[in-house]
Amino acid sequence: MSPIDNQTRERISAFVICCDEQKNIRRCLESIKWCDEIVVVDSGSKDQTVEICKEYTSKVIFRAWEGFVQQKRFALSQCQMEWVLNIDADEEVSPELREEIQQKLSHPVSDVNGYYLSRVVFYFGKWWKKGGWYPEYRLRLCRRSVTSWGGHNPHEKASVTGRVKRLKSALHHYTFADLRDQMTSINKLSSAAADNLYKRGRKTSLVDLSLRPLSRFVKFYFLKKGFLEGLPGLIVGCLESFSVFLKYAKLWELHHFSKKIKEQNSQPDQWLRPQ
Repeated sequence: MSPIDNQTRERISAFVICCDEQKNIRRCLESIKWCDEIVVVDSGSKDQTVEICKEYTSKVIFRAWEGFVQQKRFALSQCQMEWVLNIDADEEVSPELREEIQQKLSHPVSDVNGYYLSRVVFYFGKWWKKGGWYPEYRLRLCRRSVTSWGGHNPHEKASVTGRVKRLKSALHHYTFADLRDQMTSINKLSSAAADNLYKRGRKTSLVDLSLRPLSRFVKFYFLKKGFLEGLPGLIVGCLESFSVFLKYAKLWELHHFSKKIKEQNSQPDQWLRPQ
């Protein structure tokens, strides 16, 4: 146990949403077991995810899937402590980040209501610390009383009233197992994004299918220096571009063949489930 655990600090809840995450969930929960409360919201796992979660907390709640925003909003409402930490099932709080969080909660600054965490990706057998996905910050540690969860599915985000700062230590993100896993994720998330845009009345334009994918590649590979990651940076840059193209292609498909698609997908919300 870290020495800081024996010091007085403000109490903290951690929450995770998941579904069929038995390959990742133990690593995730091990990294937050120092928290005073762990809340898990599961949307119907068919593997051993729930059983593993019950080893770490009694607060494992089933909630039918409605979307990333809705699930995290509900999970936040189930937390009891004023400070709340959110991580995903494929993420891990590094020992250094745990120490930094505990130090902040031992000497809280009254006018700071949240902290951005530095998320570092592990993919293709290495940590991405040069460019592309790095640096990347996510607002995941915050005071519950001044926090709401919003955004548009699948891109949820926390919104905090008041001052926020950044922590230095890493939140580890084991993003994809391999290219097949990444392609599966792109397929699911592009469907979720297209469905959200469709419900908001958005339509696909020629610019969406041509210039937006190119813009994503330029941003990832050149502006965010993905080229510093070598060939993996080029591969991911191309896939980032393709994900944008696929999103708007699916949006176009929804507008032209929505009736047929709905007949073929009796449970369209399954597109959005975090698997």
